[in-house]
Amino acid sequence: MLTRWNSPDHDPEGFRLSLVGHLEELRTRIIRSLASLIVAWIISWFLVPIINARIERMARAAIDPILKKIGSEYKPVLSDFTEGFTVQLKLSLTLALIFTLPIFVYEIWSFVAPGLKPEEQKPFKRLAPVSVVLFLLGAFFAVMILPNALQWFAEQFAAWPGVGLYQQAGKQTNFCLLMILAFGIGFQLPLIVWALGALNLLSAATLIKYWRHSVTFIFFAAAAITPSNDPFSMMMMAVPLCILFIMSVYAVKLTQKKQKEKRDLLYGNSDLDVMEGDTKELVGNSKSDSTSADE
Repeated sequence: MLTRWNSPDHDPEGFRLSLVGHLEELRTRIIRSLASLIVAWIISWFLVPIINARIERMARAAIDPILKKIGSEYKPVLSDFTEGFTVQLKLSLTLALIFTLPIFVYEIWSFVAPGLKPEEQKPFKRLAPVSVVLFLLGAFFAVMILPNALQWFAEQFAAWPGVGLYQQAGKQTNFCLLMILAFGIGFQLPLIVWALGALNLLSAATLIKYWRHSVTFIFFAAAAITPSNDPFSMMMMAVPLCILFIMSVYAVKLTQKKQKEKRDLLYGNSDLDVMEGDTKELVGNSKSDSTSADE
């Protein structure tokens, strides 16, 4: 009888499956994820009018004073009679993706976890709450900077005095939701770095050595993830991600140090000391031999 994958006496070998078995398990996980997305999509359909009204109020409070100074007007419009449906469909899908992201993470974890030993699972069991906290932190940060981002865009109208802003209804709401989703996903970076370090796929020394490359990658990623691709939003995402990256490097260093101490406690380092002593002795003998030959 197989034990559950999250039990203390779990043996990964007991969950070894054939290729077909793995594909069937993956199909099940994908179906569950899609089912949760569809349910969240239906619920989001009824939430969109409420959320759209609140975001529009926030947008108008940020944009209207600037547009009035330059004699411009802002008004959401629909250019086609079918856009009312398609806009709400798009907004509800974006909102559903935000709601179901934690479920996707859980399904991925449930697919990978049976192949890990209990001591390998232990550090990753903390990922779920930390991942949710980081996502909420990123979403909160996005909400805080959205008024400033909208004001920055509105200020660009100074070069076009008297030009009215008539844009598709719901476009600002979709932009704000995508920003929240992008920041929530972007703030998972330190968790990914820590997970790679916990699996010994990355070391703290390597991360420190290539920190310039990492910072460059963060800025490129921020430019790609932010839906507007404007410098203000990119900087507001990249700077906190760099800070979180530095924190994750120290977390990797601490985790790998604890792993080394645990290995030394379990297996001891006497064998390593003996090997090092033998190596030094061999090197010393070879040096003495070479000296004698020279003489």
